[in-house]
Amino acid sequence: MDFATFFANYGLILLLAALLVFMFWSSRRRLQKQKAEQEERARQTVPGAEVLLQGGLYGTIVSYDPDNLDQPAVVEIAPGVSIKVHSQAILRVVNPTDVLSEEEFIEAEVSKEEYLEGVATGDITSISDDRRAAARAEPIDDSDTDQHSNPDP
Repeated sequence: MDFATFFANYGLILLLAALLVFMFWSSRRRLQKQKAEQEERARQTVPGAEVLLQGGLYGTIVSYDPDNLDQPAVVEIAPGVSIKVHSQAILRVVNPTDVLSEEEFIEAEVSKEEYLEGVATGDITSISDDRRAAARAEPIDDSDTDQHSNPDP
């Protein structure tokens, strides 16, 4: 049997099988991509994050349960005005809030305690004092600074 006869008899079946395999592969790939995007959105959807809702409203997440998507999310659309929306009504996260790891949280707490101690003792009284305290902690190389800039008073 030559190639032309084989293709005439079985070509259509082979073409349909190839298309079927391609359809399964592309749909599986698309579903994996959608699942990854949904997980990323759920990770970014935390209280304090600014979101865009399906209806075109912008708001800030007050409460959201990523484990129970049937639970409504509470979104604040104006100061003091909170609405309940279905969790799938959140189209995208506009301004994601940084999620700190446990180590970063502990480090921030230590820094805050040091800051509050500085405020209590009177060492730190304003943001400029805070900047000067940070500058004392890390020596600055004068050769790298711009000679025309004005230092903090």
